Amino acid sequence: MENRVILQEWFDRVDSEKSGSITAVQLKTALAVGNLEFPLSVVQQMIRNGTMSFQEFVALNNFLLKVQHAFSDLERGRGFLVPDDVFEALGKIGFMLDSPAFYSVCESFDQSKNGRFRLDDLISICIFLQSARNLFNSFDTAKQGRVTLDLNQFVYCTANCRI
Repeated sequence: MENRVILQEWFDRVDSEKSGSITAVQLKTALAVGNLEFPLSVVQQMIRNGTMSFQEFVALNNFLLKVQHAFSDLERGRGFLVPDDVFEALGKIGFMLDSPAFYSVCESFDQSKNGRFRLDDLISICIFLQSARNLFNSFDTAKQGRVTLDLNQFVYCTANCRI
C-alpha cells in the first residue's frame, strides 16, 4: 500500500491541472524523474486514449517493474542485454515470438546497431509488443491466434503500431 501512496504523490506532481489524468508529455516527465528517458512516440504508445488515469498509471508502473525485474535478472552487471537475453526476458514477461519476428523486432529497436539493449530499449520493445498484441486481439474476434485483414485494416494496424 505504501507504494501506491508514493505513486499517487508522483502522479499528482505531474498532473498540473489536477484533472485526475495525465497527458503523454506529463507521463514523459514522470518517467524522466524515475530515470527512464523515452521519445514522445514511445510514451504515446503507453497511453491508449490520449490521457492516463491514476489506475492506468499504477498498471503501467507494475508492467514496468516486471520488465525491470526481467532485465535485472539477465543483465549480469553489464548494464545491457544481448539478443539471447532479450529473447529470454521477453519470454519471462509473456511475449513468445518466433525467430523471424524476434530478430525483426531486435533490428528495429537496436538504435546503435551494436546488439546491446539497455533497459529503456527493452521497455520500448515491450511497449511495442503489448500495443501490437492489443491491436491483434481486437481483430482476432474468434480468439484463434490468426486474423485476416483487408488493405485498409492492414494500413490501420501498421499506422497504430509504429514507434
